[in-house]
Amino acid sequence: MKEIVNTQKAAKPVGAYPHARKVGNLLFLSGIGPRTAATNEIPGLELDARGNMISFDFEAQCHSVFQNIKAVLEASGSEWKHLVDITVFLTDMKRDFNTYNRLYAEYFKGVDACRTTVEVKSLPTPIAIELKCIAVIE
Repeated sequence: MKEIVNTQKAAKPVGAYPHARKVGNLLFLSGIGPRTAATNEIPGLELDARGNMISFDFEAQCHSVFQNIKAVLEASGSEWKHLVDITVFLTDMKRDFNTYNRLYAEYFKGVDACRTTVEVKSLPTPIAIELKCIAVIE
C-alpha cells in the first residue's frame, strides 16, 4: 500500500511533493514548517517590504509547526502518540534551541519518539523551524 496524503488543514507544500505518504503501516511526513493553512503567513514573523525582519517570535512558529504536524497526522489516519522519529531543522540553534527544547518537552511528553535536531543555513521560506517525521498507523 502506497498512499499519498494531502490536507487543507496544513500549509501547502512549497514544491511538488505531498504532505505525507503511507507505506504499509508507516507514515512518512514531508518537511513541514509553521506557515498557516488559511493564509500561508508565518506566525511570529513580520518582514518589511525588502524582506528584512521587523519582529520575530520563535515560540509562535513552534506552536504552529506542531499544529501542522498534528493536522497531517490526523488526515493520514495516525495521531500524535504514534510518532516514532522526528528530525528538526532550526536556522539558528544558538538562539532557538532552548525554546524549542522546552516546548518539545511539553508537546511530546510520553511520545518517546527518536529525535535529531540540526542547524541549517536556511529553509525554503523565511521560517526558522521545520520538522520531518515518521509515524505508525495502527
